[in-house]
Amino acid sequence: MYGKLPADGSLVPTSNNDRYVYTVSRLNRDARESLEGVFPRIWVEGEISNLSRPGSGHWYFTLKDDRAQVRCAMFRGHNQKLGFNPENGHHVQVRGRISLYEARGDYQLIADHMEEAGAGALQRAFEELRLRLSNEGLFDQQHKQKLPTFPHAIGVVTSPTGAAIRDIISVLKRRFPALPVIIYPTVVQGQSAAADIAAAIELAGQRYEQHNECDVLVVARGGGSLEDLWSFNDEKVARAIFHCPIPVVTGIGHEIDTTIADFVADVRAPTPSGAAELISPDQNELLMALRQYRRRLYKQEQEHRNKALQQLLWLSKRLQQLHPGQRLLQQAQRLDELDQRLRRSIQQQLQNRQLYLNSCIKGFKQQQPLVQINHLNSRFSHLSQLLQSQVHRRLEHLRQRLNYNVHTLDAVSPLATLGRGYSILHTTDGQIVRQSSSIKAGQQLDARLGKGRLRCTVDKTYEQ
Repeated sequence: MYGKLPADGSLVPTSNNDRYVYTVSRLNRDARESLEGVFPRIWVEGEISNLSRPGSGHWYFTLKDDRAQVRCAMFRGHNQKLGFNPENGHHVQVRGRISLYEARGDYQLIADHMEEAGAGALQRAFEELRLRLSNEGLFDQQHKQKLPTFPHAIGVVTSPTGAAIRDIISVLKRRFPALPVIIYPTVVQGQSAAADIAAAIELAGQRYEQHNECDVLVVARGGGSLEDLWSFNDEKVARAIFHCPIPVVTGIGHEIDTTIADFVADVRAPTPSGAAELISPDQNELLMALRQYRRRLYKQEQEHRNKALQQLLWLSKRLQQLHPGQRLLQQAQRLDELDQRLRRSIQQQLQNRQLYLNSCIKGFKQQQPLVQINHLNSRFSHLSQLLQSQVHRRLEHLRQRLNYNVHTLDAVSPLATLGRGYSILHTTDGQIVRQSSSIKAGQQLDARLGKGRLRCTVDKTYEQ
């Protein structure tokens, strides 16, 4: 039996032996989502052919090599940013994501950037190093360190004369001027830049371990071309960042620039100014939050006080209702009520027996049979004894029941529990202590015993 296919293309089985049937649109949609979910944004190199530029402004072309080809699409928002005009036969490198055009079921590459292949040598070296370091785990999230909420000092690895350090200091003066800044000067461009940057990062880590000099490190540089930023794509810099004991924030170039250092860093900021914004607290926000906390604390204190007073009143009334003495009085009153009812019952029975006896005597006087008189006398004696026996048993049963209720009440009484050596712990403001996690070491507690009270100080708490 086939499953029923609703309008959205999903499958709803109609029995335990249903066959799962896809619609074509559902199949293509799932295939597209699988392709887009598995493949990251990638670079592909090849020759352009079948280039089409319709009036919509989008480009459609085929990228091929000597063995295979793949359809590509580059939408207007991306192709307008290119610095050259590609034509059929051009050898290019294309960056994009794998997808599937659902209407035709065509596998395709959605391109968001294109370069001429001759200008992509550095990019290929970048991708090779990125892939190798990624396989080694240098980019894994588990190695990322958390940034301190309130750092005591900020270290900056950058050129001491560049625009990056001026932007960082300007942001810090605006947001939190009391935060110290320690500059680890280095060149950020040229053949020796990578080694200098790695050495500055290692120096910051050594001083942190020896003197706790700064507890967050910014590696920054202003914008530039891929060649200008290449020192931050060096393996020495990447490994220095990875082994740095201080959380590292990178603010290299502009927002669109991404380097190997950004992948290894604990946090990447889009610019040097963005890095300063990210690691520094905002003094205005802190002052505002402090005022809000003060108002909330005062409000919560008032609410807590009112709630505690209401709870105290409720507990006082509850204690009066559940006090053992009060319950004993109630049971004593109940016992008196039962005793009165029993007496009335016995009196009624005696009156009934007396009436019956008078009736028998009257009948005897009328008939005067001696045998009947003796029989009635015997029956009267028997009934009297039986009545007395029942009265005694009834009184004994009620007495035992009263004793049982008294013992039961005494067993559940908090006073009896305290008398067996237990105690009730209260905080100094009267709250009952039910778990150790609510108490801190050094806190004072009041202990109520079977006789008397104690004031105690907690030395240590345990979860179990």
